[in-house]
Amino acid sequence: MSETPTSSHPIGLIVADDLRRSRLTVFFRLLLAIPHLIVLAVWGLVAELALVVAWVAALVLGRVPDGLHGFLASFVRYSTRVTAYVFLLAEPFPPFGSGGSYPIDVRIDGPAPQNRLGVFFRLVLAIPAILLTYVFRIVNQVVAFLGWFYALALGRMNEGMRNISAWLLRYEAQTYAYVFLLTSRYPSLAGAPTA
Repeated sequence: MSETPTSSHPIGLIVADDLRRSRLTVFFRLLLAIPHLIVLAVWGLVAELALVVAWVAALVLGRVPDGLHGFLASFVRYSTRVTAYVFLLAEPFPPFGSGGSYPIDVRIDGPAPQNRLGVFFRLVLAIPAILLTYVFRIVNQVVAFLGWFYALALGRMNEGMRNISAWLLRYEAQTYAYVFLLTSRYPSLAGAPTA
C-alpha cells in the first residue's frame, strides 16, 4: 500500500504494512517502546528550541532554512514512526532516528516560501487543528487498545482498524508539520493515507 497519488498535501502518510504481528512483541509493546519514548522526549525539547529559531528565521526570510527544516522534519518523521509502533500500526521495532524506511512513514515536502503573517500567528491558527488532534489521539488510543486484543488473538492487525488509525495519525502528522513550520498548508481531513 502507498499514499494516494491524488493527494496534493505537502505532508502525507505512507503505509506499507503487511498487518502481521508477533504476539510476543504485541504483548510487551509499551515496555519495548520505552527507549524510544525517552529519545522522543529529549528530541522534542531540542525540537521546540529549534522551532523558536525556525519561527524567527521564517519571519525574517519568509521560509524556514533547509537545515532547520530537515531537523524538524526528522523529528516529525521519528515521532510518527514511534506512535505507529506503539499504536500497533507497524510491527518492526523502529530505528532510532528518521533514516531508512519504515512500514509507516511520513512524506514531507521540502521547504517552501511561507506567508510571514501566517508564520507570526501560526500557533493561534493551529489551535483548532491541535484540539482535533487531541481528540483523534484519544480515539487512536481506543483503537490501539482494541487492536491489542485482536492482534494477540489472531497474530495480525485488523485492516480496518489499522486504516482508521493511519488516517488519524496522518492528520496528527500534518498538524505537527504545520505547527513546526514545515508547511503553510493547514491539516486536511480529506483523503486517505493508503491506496
